Amino acid sequence: MKHVIIGNGPAGVVAAEALRKADAAAEIVLIGAEPEPAYSRMAIPYLLEGNIDESGTWLRKTEGHFARLRIRELQARVVSMNTTQRKLLLADGQFETYDRLLIASGSHPVRPSIPGIDLPQVQTCWTLADARAIASLAKPGTRVLQLGAGFIGCIIMEALAARGVELTVVEMGDRMVPRMMTPKAGGMIKQWVESKGVRVLTGKGVQRIAPAGANPGLLDRLAQAVGVGAKSEASGLTVTLSDGEALGCDLVIVAAGVAPNVGFLENTGVQVAKGVLVDSRMQTTVAGIYAAGDVAEAPDLLTGAHLVAAIQPNAADQARVAALNMAGREAQLPGVLAINVLDTLGLVSTSFGQWWGETAQNGGAGTELVDSANHRYLSLQFKDDVLIGATSIGHTEHVGVLRGLIQTRTRLGSWKDALLKDPNCYMAAYLASAQRAA
Repeated sequence: MKHVIIGNGPAGVVAAEALRKADAAAEIVLIGAEPEPAYSRMAIPYLLEGNIDESGTWLRKTEGHFARLRIRELQARVVSMNTTQRKLLLADGQFETYDRLLIASGSHPVRPSIPGIDLPQVQTCWTLADARAIASLAKPGTRVLQLGAGFIGCIIMEALAARGVELTVVEMGDRMVPRMMTPKAGGMIKQWVESKGVRVLTGKGVQRIAPAGANPGLLDRLAQAVGVGAKSEASGLTVTLSDGEALGCDLVIVAAGVAPNVGFLENTGVQVAKGVLVDSRMQTTVAGIYAAGDVAEAPDLLTGAHLVAAIQPNAADQARVAALNMAGREAQLPGVLAINVLDTLGLVSTSFGQWWGETAQNGGAGTELVDSANHRYLSLQFKDDVLIGATSIGHTEHVGVLRGLIQTRTRLGSWKDALLKDPNCYMAAYLASAQRAA
């Protein structure tokens, strides 16, 4: 049996190791498109902050790790596939056959359709190559405009702030991290970030990016960092916002979200919505082909609706389930759960599950506790007597029990009313529920 895994990020690596454990005799091929050892993109901000070197981003740091497990690493990019012949076409014209296939191709940064988005001073922050370019450019005092203040954007923002740049963040949503924070919570994070010297503009977009006044040496450094042709005259940028305001900067970082890598799946029969649709076994619409990680669109734990839950814990769980099924065993994923934990310039925030709540007509109820002076916030959302979502800021002790209550779909009984009155008693509710279950 030959197992091929497209993608050597966290999902691909976990799946390859789980396959070897489940099937000692199988041939396993792990395909990575970048000329780097398997690494974690989520470690890149720590690299930019100077807390680790590049080897610190590697997923497995022991030399010869994959060779010892008889996992063949292949540096290649898959451009198309033939599901009838079970064959992959690689960018260099070579083919790779498979018996069972895991699509763990991850995602790529979205580059909005903005005039000037392809200028050399405009960077994404997604690969080690991106990180090298940014590190060469983002020096203390450099004027940086970051487009996007979502989850990934906030992580990048922290790394940029640590480098001492003059930072402005532009977010189209009405608040920071709009896809994981309630309006009040997102507003509190914005106030915190601004108190740390970062300018944050919400409810605005970027209309265009254009070269501006002279900035000697910048484009030459950029050319060397990213491999573009050298420029004889360097210049900064003028970024025009949707309200007409013009901002001068030296570097633009695009952190406007990501999209699954699914282009090579055209005309394959593998059904794609936002990501690759999978069932609870992580199998796609084509038998013998599975998907896991950022590229997979799997059933939600609470609603059953398909969604892309692009976080590493979900990727690892999906990879293990897919690997077991590829090896001929039976495994199912109960469902993916939205889990977000973010440290924004020292302010810790979390959101779990259906944090936005449910309508009253569907049995929904919720409560919100706000302490702006101490940067503390807690929102709990219920459906009937089950906690389905939670959002917190400034809570660092025992906050994981909120995830536990949501994930286990624990019926709270009278504790629901107690939590509606005082959300801070969630630990007592958890302990009481655990004792009742025991």
